[in-house]
Amino acid sequence: MDLDEFVDTHAPNEGGDAFELEHSKLLDVALDGTIMAKAGSMVGYTGDISFERKSAGGLKGMLKKKATGEGTVMMEATGSGHLYLADQGKEVQILELDAGEEISVNGNDVLAFENTIEWDIRMMKSIAGASTGGLFNVFLEGPGHVAITTHGEPIVLQTPVTTDPNATVAWSGNVSPSSKRDINLKGLLGRSSGESYQLEFAGADGFVIVQPYEELQPGQ
Repeated sequence: MDLDEFVDTHAPNEGGDAFELEHSKLLDVALDGTIMAKAGSMVGYTGDISFERKSAGGLKGMLKKKATGEGTVMMEATGSGHLYLADQGKEVQILELDAGEEISVNGNDVLAFENTIEWDIRMMKSIAGASTGGLFNVFLEGPGHVAITTHGEPIVLQTPVTTDPNATVAWSGNVSPSSKRDINLKGLLGRSSGESYQLEFAGADGFVIVQPYEELQPGQ
């Protein structure tokens, strides 16, 4: 492939949606105003865009420390142009939430969301005793677009269901997990096995997004 062909082949796609995929691992945000994005996820932009790192401070802050001292940090991107976001080669999934629809996402897996989204970080008290590392989740309520990341192509499981905490990416707002410990499985697989701690979603009519990869949380 000669240089001109390479440039043409890999040029951005033309489109008008606010959130679009350039390919499965790269998000193109047509920015005209403000969005929230994961700190460090910007790989490039065109136009006039400024960035402000967000730290602790209630609903509009985006840093809450976990027991390990780590946290989820977001940045506010403001301006007009095209903003290109990615996160360590993970697959990008775009979700559109209607008004009142809510989803809970592991803090590691939030890539970006529109400023029409109401959001907060909450401690998952029901699983605080489990050594999952995922004590804090980002709760997002529509309307608006949300981009999350997964290692590989995810599967969406209907509740009730039990999942591995390190493979669990997100779940619908109408269900909440509790921790489940399998002592026998821990003895079989060893103390370091994540399967000895599980997330149990007992409620009906919900869903859980699971990735085909066990992503260790900070401190694990």
